[in-house]
Amino acid sequence: MRKVFLAAVLFVAIAVLQIRKWAVESGPLSDSVTVVVPRGANSGAVARVLDEAGVIDKPWLFRVIGRLNGLDKKIRAGEYEFEPGVSLTGALHKVTSGKVYYRKITFAEGMTTAQFLALVDENPVLAGELSEPAKEGELLPETYSFTYGDSKNSIVVRAKQAMTEVLSEQWENRAADLPLKSPQELLILASVVEKETGIAHERPQVASVFVNRLKKGMKLQTDPTVIYALTKGKQELGRPLLRKDLKTDSPYNTYKYYGLPPAPICNPGTEAIKAAARPADTDFLYFVASGDGGHNFATSLTEHNRNVKTWRKKNK
Repeated sequence: MRKVFLAAVLFVAIAVLQIRKWAVESGPLSDSVTVVVPRGANSGAVARVLDEAGVIDKPWLFRVIGRLNGLDKKIRAGEYEFEPGVSLTGALHKVTSGKVYYRKITFAEGMTTAQFLALVDENPVLAGELSEPAKEGELLPETYSFTYGDSKNSIVVRAKQAMTEVLSEQWENRAADLPLKSPQELLILASVVEKETGIAHERPQVASVFVNRLKKGMKLQTDPTVIYALTKGKQELGRPLLRKDLKTDSPYNTYKYYGLPPAPICNPGTEAIKAAARPADTDFLYFVASGDGGHNFATSLTEHNRNVKTWRKKNK
């Protein structure tokens, strides 16, 4: 009888040691994976989800350890990322930590609101209907973090709030002699600057050209406003701008009408807004593509025409 008892004790000891080993040894996962723990799921359901995802291979042990440690009552819903080789205990602590996986969605500077909203609406892990209204220029291009199941509307709300904050700050810090009457006009100018150049050091110079033209009562004559008049920001033009396009009868056509267009033509980034608020101190009134990715600036029409000829030679 004593031998049986000792054998049973030995068996239990070996089993405990083996279970402890299984609990902390590297698991079967070979590549990082994200797993969604459903709201209200018990330890058994979570064990099955992790087993199916290849995170663990002993779901029964997951349940046992969870119950023994009281962690089975602390499981929190959400999407979690598991690294290769995560142990069973590591996986258990992960789903009880609440440290959910944060996804990211990035909006490029110069995107129109239609493009912005389409990117949100097409995201497969954002939830709900997209019903939050947004006008052109109201959304700040930026990278936004979110968790699985966050609403589509929440991203739009955050982008609107971010734009409001940036625009307010830059309006307060604008140049004293800026010929703009409101933050909205600053936003409009910034949207034009954004569409004219993606080169950081050129933005203040481009902004100075438009500010100088506004001060002199000259037409802005900027192609992106004409493109917006033709597309309303809903799609790419898909072709070069034609001479006849410059005659388009639209308040957005700055070849036909004086002053700023009636509203932004895209969602400008923070740097474009800064450039519009504090343009470079220049006498530039013209600019044209240099042929190497940047622009050549000019103070007179004669100089500008020479730059145009140079650009045409490079593009033959």
